[in-house]
Amino acid sequence: MTIGVFFGSRNSEHEVSIITGQLIISELRKLGYHVVPIYIDKKGQWFCNPLLGSLKFFTEGNLEEKLGRLKTGALSNARERQLVLKEEGMFGKNEVIDIAFPAFHGINGEDGTVQGIFELANIPYVGCGVASSALTMDKVFTKLLFKSASIPTAPFVYFTSDEWKKDKNAIMQNIQKLQWPIFVKPARLGSSIGIAKVREEKDLENACEVALHYDTKVIVEESVENLMDITCAVLGNDEPIASLIQESLFAGEHFSYSDKYLEEGGVQLGNAENKIVIPARLSEEHTKEVRDLAVKIFKLADCTGIARVDFLYDKQADKVYANEINTLPGTLYHHLWKASGIEIGTLLEKLLVLAKEQHTKKNAITMTFKSDLLSFANSVKLQMGKKEK
Repeated sequence: MTIGVFFGSRNSEHEVSIITGQLIISELRKLGYHVVPIYIDKKGQWFCNPLLGSLKFFTEGNLEEKLGRLKTGALSNARERQLVLKEEGMFGKNEVIDIAFPAFHGINGEDGTVQGIFELANIPYVGCGVASSALTMDKVFTKLLFKSASIPTAPFVYFTSDEWKKDKNAIMQNIQKLQWPIFVKPARLGSSIGIAKVREEKDLENACEVALHYDTKVIVEESVENLMDITCAVLGNDEPIASLIQESLFAGEHFSYSDKYLEEGGVQLGNAENKIVIPARLSEEHTKEVRDLAVKIFKLADCTGIARVDFLYDKQADKVYANEINTLPGTLYHHLWKASGIEIGTLLEKLLVLAKEQHTKKNAITMTFKSDLLSFANSVKLQMGKKEK
């Protein structure tokens, strides 16, 4: 069995995806699997080469120059339940993928786009499907989902770039109705990129402009003060289980990109141990509430395989708010699963089994329908032709 690990792609979280991809490649190889690294660069070019399975390829030397020496690849054709990638040129070799392991962060990968390719090729793939990936990538859709299910979430408004161009003053007046301070965020971006905490009206317009630089849709939500940032990961298909709860510590206005990936090795990567508390310092009652909510949200969003649900806990009001859902989160949050009793090797094995299980279930559904429609359409066409004469 050949596993294709897909990473990179055209988005602002490109580098984070490289780190996730390399971790998955390394750990799958330790388990004895044949792994093919498939990298999509920032221009959208596809590469499929063994050299891409080493983090050093991306961290040492001129990356653009090294990529220029590799052949680009393309999806050649889909065999029966296999995905084929072909290198350019007459003598380009084929790589046949039996199961896909996406390691993307952000748009053009995490958002259901690549999952659609896997669906068309009819191959198993790890993680959430097209619809749930697209839904959870969009913070507005996610918050609307929470509201529809009466799941507590911070009050919010949202707008598009077209609406902003048409009447930004009306939008800013609408934002004023929220309780300040507020957060301004690109709706379909992760890793805390483009986010600003706004305390004064004079800073609002610039914060909105920055967010619109990264997305055509922006969400503005009330800040939860006296905050504890907590996370619960979920694993499974029909009977998902919740991990322990992680509390992430940070010193600034919000849980920043630097906190997540740079400071002391990065909280999201599980390296900054003094910035992580597992299990979170919550009461037994709230611990159960968060874990139950995480599983409920996982099912509500039709997630499969693995996802992570982020919550905000207001320590003063003693209230939990659902914040967002992340599919295939940074490095799978393997450190949280390890603390929960599941080592990364076992976690990856479980994810492959869950991917095959979901694929088998989908293929048990009838996808075709025998019909005489084309014969009927042909006769209708002939009748129409006679009338025209």
